[in-house]
Amino acid sequence: MAKQSSATNDQTADQPTGIDKDAPLKEDIRLLGRLLGDVLRDQEGEEVYAVVETIRQTAVRFRREADAGAAKELDGMLKILTREQTISVVRAFSYFSHLANIAEDQHHIRRRRAHLLAGSNPQQGSVSFALCKLKEAGVSQETVGEFFQQALIAPVLTAHPTEVQRKSILDAEHDIARLLAERDLPLTPKEQAANMHLLRARIATLWQTRMLRYSKLTVADEIENALSYYRITFLRELPGLYDDIETDIAAHYGDGAVTQIDAPYVQMGSWIGGDRDGNPNVNGGTMQHALTRQATTILDFYLEEAHTLGAELSVSTLMVKCSTALQALADQSPDTSDHRADEPYRRALIGVYARLASTARALGATNILRKEVGHAEPYAGAAEFAADLQILIDSLSANHGAALIHPRLSTLKRAADIFGFHLASLDMRQSSDIHERVLAELFNKAGGQADYSSLDEDAKVALLLSELAQPRLLYSPYIAYSAETVSELGVLSAARGIRARYGARAIRNYIISHTEEVSDLLEVLLLQKEMGLLRIAEAELDLMVIPLFETIPDLQRAAGIMEAVMAIPLVKQLIAKQGQIQEVMLGYSDSNKDGGFLTSTWELYKAETHLVTVFEKAGVKLRLFHGRGGTVGRGGGPSYEAILAQPHGTVNGQIRLTEQGEIIASKFSNKDIGRRNLELLVAATLEASLMPQPEDAAHQAQLRQFEAIMADISDRAYKAYRNLVYETPGFTDYFFAATPIAEIAELNLGSRPASRKSTKRIEDLRAIPWGFSWGQCRLLLPGWYGFGSAIGSWVADGDQAERLTQLQAMCKQWPFFATLLSNMDMVLAKTDLAIASRYAELVQDKELRERIFKRITEEHANTLTILESITGATERLAGNPLLARSIQNRFAYLDPLNHLQVELIKRHRSVATEPGKVDERVHRGIHLSINGVAAGLRNTG
Repeated sequence: MAKQSSATNDQTADQPTGIDKDAPLKEDIRLLGRLLGDVLRDQEGEEVYAVVETIRQTAVRFRREADAGAAKELDGMLKILTREQTISVVRAFSYFSHLANIAEDQHHIRRRRAHLLAGSNPQQGSVSFALCKLKEAGVSQETVGEFFQQALIAPVLTAHPTEVQRKSILDAEHDIARLLAERDLPLTPKEQAANMHLLRARIATLWQTRMLRYSKLTVADEIENALSYYRITFLRELPGLYDDIETDIAAHYGDGAVTQIDAPYVQMGSWIGGDRDGNPNVNGGTMQHALTRQATTILDFYLEEAHTLGAELSVSTLMVKCSTALQALADQSPDTSDHRADEPYRRALIGVYARLASTARALGATNILRKEVGHAEPYAGAAEFAADLQILIDSLSANHGAALIHPRLSTLKRAADIFGFHLASLDMRQSSDIHERVLAELFNKAGGQADYSSLDEDAKVALLLSELAQPRLLYSPYIAYSAETVSELGVLSAARGIRARYGARAIRNYIISHTEEVSDLLEVLLLQKEMGLLRIAEAELDLMVIPLFETIPDLQRAAGIMEAVMAIPLVKQLIAKQGQIQEVMLGYSDSNKDGGFLTSTWELYKAETHLVTVFEKAGVKLRLFHGRGGTVGRGGGPSYEAILAQPHGTVNGQIRLTEQGEIIASKFSNKDIGRRNLELLVAATLEASLMPQPEDAAHQAQLRQFEAIMADISDRAYKAYRNLVYETPGFTDYFFAATPIAEIAELNLGSRPASRKSTKRIEDLRAIPWGFSWGQCRLLLPGWYGFGSAIGSWVADGDQAERLTQLQAMCKQWPFFATLLSNMDMVLAKTDLAIASRYAELVQDKELRERIFKRITEEHANTLTILESITGATERLAGNPLLARSIQNRFAYLDPLNHLQVELIKRHRSVATEPGKVDERVHRGIHLSINGVAAGLRNTG
């Protein structure tokens, strides 16, 4: 009962001084740790349990007391572990990280409920908080309403090789989270005992479940993994969020009457099955499979809800009238039973169910669990389905049934508006060089330009525009083309078929990786024309062509390219038909790998401000698509703060952003946490779009000054980063030896290769495993390197006191700079040089090891000193004590994993070069440790 008492105290409005609000979290972690220990003792024996406990206690002593003797003792214990013991120890500490994450998520939910129950002021990050600020600033209800009618806020789920969770593990952990939440309720002794029994059973299930995949993940597997989050979170929580937002608007602005917003301003996106860039496993077939599975998932939901509604809405016309439209809908139903002659809502819903079942079969579903009463024609589109639901809603509203609309019927109608029959818009993506090769072949075989690729940019643009104006096609079904050309054209043909079958929202974006010239965009327009997706005479374009600017030079060219493209008459016509809106995608990962954290962040900021100017001049609305990763080194960090830190004019109610890797699991595997993360996106976009900005000359002059300082600092940071990563002899060898990059590449993490080419060049390595590897060895170098050198040299080149004062003012008055420092602060809190030094020992060349690790440690110390001088905080995460405690608490359980990983890598690499000598158990242990470290650090992907 102590647990329930703590939870009750946690939710008291005026807590007595000294009450530890985090006591329930500590109790949850202790409980889960104890149960894991019980399972370990039961499954593996007392000896293994004792080994794990000794290692844990020694690691705690090493971490908390900086005990050098404990470090040696820990190292000695790990070296003498048998292979079997090693696996058990790695699994134990890995699962503890997973369980600690569950407890922390539950505590976030608990604290949020405590605020709500106490009637506290709206929390920052909530829509209610944003509406309070907007109303105080004089923003009208009409303006807020217009925002929601026109906005598009789209989280886009992607599959990348940092997702280390199996669905079986996610399912078991979902059950553990539910059972842990149940313990906050008043439970009888029998209920408590049953809860404890189930918790122990689920943890035992985890222990007996294989944590790793033995086979390479396929695109189909990635699709199924993503769909699980719809069932857990999106299908119900997103419509529910819409209802909450309408209620909030009424509470802040109106007389309490809720005004419905009928526009689907939050929509889901996906890259899984449509992102071909560097992934040879994605083609037209995977796109079709993705949409079939997406449609099956959403139609399963609709069918289940329609069936349940039919049971609930037992309204009889002997008791209350119904509308003429509702009666007509009921009369069209295949249900002719006399028993339901006076129950038009049930009959109507039986008809709706029958039409949904026919629709599901027409869209590829093969297993309708509950057979319909009789045949009905499929819906032509989701709008027809939504219209039928609206007939039910209107009839209930007009005939004393308003109370019956919420929550199920209104949620189902809202879901139909949001998800349609496609569930999520599938983006297509391919690299610009592939498009060039395909068109070069088409031109050549059509008897036109013999060598398109050899043309300069002006000649390419002229040829492309000329060809776009021609009514005839280059492509002929009677000519043999290369496999690449056949595949690429087949993908576009598949997109056309998918749009016809699942609706226009099913696929509507085509993203061009490595956009470097105007011709890169025109090439995709021409390819769409070839496959019937662009009709020149009507200026109708099915797939918006979206450039992706990734590297530092690409970002610097972005505004100029878009200015030139939007000046082309044909493009102007197409943009007008798109609603005078154009999307641009910005890549965070490659720009960071290219130029370092600080320069990447600054160049993204500059690119955005320049794009705003160009788009305003052209009279086109800009929608930015932020390709953010999980880790700060790849544009990650809290989404709320990131959106608010965007330059003024870059949001305007239009934003898409990627959710990648294990971040998807951490944000959306719990429905309450998922609801909160969705609300954060809406609240931040609302606030960033509508909050009035100071326009006075003094403010503008100060901003220009801050930007000038940032430009200078960025140049210095770029040189420092490039000098280490790309110009230091031996750095590549150091990286491949001192991180588990080679082992990560072997792990069955995703369908995409870790590197674009079979080389050991950092230029060819994907940015995702690059950042992931630095996280594993606890250096997280992409999230901070170069900052100390840059700021230090800038301060030293002038009046040091004055320049430090300027930096402190930037931190306090400029959200962009404050967010940059906050993100870096979080990265530095997770960085551990003592652990990193163990990985450095993996570098065989002693001179190389000492030379490079010394540079890294000096930069780290310099960075800490500079950061403290700007913020005044001598400890990491001083402004976020809960996160600071969370990170510190889990270090004692992460440290053994890192030490073990180093030991296992040594064993693995010592024999890996000998044919047939690879020890699969050692190999498996390394991969298990990668999983555990990723789970412990959370945003490392």
